[in-house]
Amino acid sequence: MHLSRLALTDFRSYPAADVELAPGVTVLLGRNGQGKTNLVEAAGYVATLASHRVAQDAPLVRAGAQSAVVRATVVREGRESLVELEVVPGRANKARLNRSPVARQRDVLGTLRTVLFAPEDLALVKGDPAERRRMLDDLLVARQPRWAGVRSDYDRALRQRNALLRSGASLWREPGRGRRGGGPRLAPGEDLEQARASALATLTVFDTHLAQIGGALIYARLRLLRDLRPYLAQSYRTISDSQTAADAAYRSSLAAGTRAAERIEAGEVPEQEEVVQAVLDTIEQVRSQEQERGVSLVGPHRDEVVLTLGDLPAKGYASHGESWSLALSLRLAGFSLLRHDLGTDPVLVLDDVFAELDVGRRERLVDLVADCEQVLVTAAVADDVPDRLLDGPGGGPRGRVLDVVLGAVTPRAASDDGTEP
Repeated sequence: MHLSRLALTDFRSYPAADVELAPGVTVLLGRNGQGKTNLVEAAGYVATLASHRVAQDAPLVRAGAQSAVVRATVVREGRESLVELEVVPGRANKARLNRSPVARQRDVLGTLRTVLFAPEDLALVKGDPAERRRMLDDLLVARQPRWAGVRSDYDRALRQRNALLRSGASLWREPGRGRRGGGPRLAPGEDLEQARASALATLTVFDTHLAQIGGALIYARLRLLRDLRPYLAQSYRTISDSQTAADAAYRSSLAAGTRAAERIEAGEVPEQEEVVQAVLDTIEQVRSQEQERGVSLVGPHRDEVVLTLGDLPAKGYASHGESWSLALSLRLAGFSLLRHDLGTDPVLVLDDVFAELDVGRRERLVDLVADCEQVLVTAAVADDVPDRLLDGPGGGPRGRVLDVVLGAVTPRAASDDGTEP
């Protein structure tokens, strides 16, 4: 799989851009602020319908424009597919596949798959649990796009259940307790006990719905992590040139006494039905806390992925270099997993990576990506990019350099001997 063309209209800093791409290595070279990362961000947006830099779509639209358009031509096994996305802040975004509108924007997921490593990924090691949960879920969708719908359904169910918990908070407080603002609002002729019973019945329905979707998502994450861990260990050994073992474990919000929680703690993957029941059982145990706080305390949104180096947690113990190596290894492990599952390479994007690596790690990274179908690299300085990254078998050219200057993207002419100047 590779991108053969990426065209932008009013995306980030680009009024317009049309970039021809090819298999092999493409280095986008230019000083900071010239638009290199905007290009690879656009490629990632086509693959994931999200930015790796911002949570909202509005910053993706060029200042003064009403919308942005990204068009990507994707080649897989000799067949071309055209993905067109229109980003419209404050309104529903639009998508077309091979020039035909799709019913839902997420229907284009899977047409292009990318694995992107960027400086922001240091948060995978040093940041909050949400960063690691997102990493797993994004990889889950790249592996099987149908999980995008499950994630969306879970987020909706969680919002609805939290709203119900908040709206019913005054009902569950004992008389004389609670916040200022008066007692619970009751329907005409309804007493407090009736109101409580009605709210609890509604909450029970949401419990079941949340447990079914959340249990499925936890189960999928566990299977994904089980398959990812060997690739993570191998990638870290190679990048760091160290015998220190890198690993990842899933820490669930399920009650410790449930069978599913015990199996997860032991590194096993319970059956999906077992996880669903454990979510329901745990909700029952923490119900009073949820009613008091007005928030859901159980489910995949409360879980954690614990990264370790040797016997120590990476967060708080890993050095800066170890953290960079571990974050990069997570992305490379995802690449290897997708390659194994899909039978084709996703597009590998390395955004300003080499500047943060020492010479040894740079060279070992080149070895790891040498046989990838397509690699997009951004760099501010040519010296940051190892010369042999652009070398093909036998020393011939495998890649090219595109100069990016104030949004203008131009191929750098090859020298007479066939190498980049």
